[in-house]
Amino acid sequence: MPKADLVLKIPPTLTGFQFVRQCAEYPCCVTAVYSPAQALIASEVHARYVAVYVNRATRLLGDGLKLVRDVAEILKHNGTEIIAASIKSPEEACAALYAGARHLTLPYNVLTSLGTHPLSEQTIAEFQAGGVGILSSQPGEAIADYMTDINRNHNPE
Repeated sequence: MPKADLVLKIPPTLTGFQFVRQCAEYPCCVTAVYSPAQALIASEVHARYVAVYVNRATRLLGDGLKLVRDVAEILKHNGTEIIAASIKSPEEACAALYAGARHLTLPYNVLTSLGTHPLSEQTIAEFQAGGVGILSSQPGEAIADYMTDINRNHNPE
């Protein structure tokens, strides 16, 4: 039975593909895939994952997201999943998922920037300046203040 908490990273070489084919005990990720043909071989030897280095492929081949799309097309009818790696921005992360990646490996700064957007920050600042608090030192305080304001406006004394 495969151990789900450990995945082996295997290079896309003849020896690597032979190892993946023989390794039933652990799921394997064929890493540093730069062609759909490599992904095809990885799927044929039952690799659980292939890792496409998106940003690096863009620098070396011209379009890393096209590579993800091409690999996704090759893998669409089997169980091998794409891990998009070498991601440098939130936009690139979303584009990789849209192109067909099922998983991402991200640097911490990209991970933490996924949940922020300049327009969200601007809106929060506008709410704060207008007296409708979103941030508060006490949980629920901003919502309670907002509900009190609504009640005052709808039920004048």
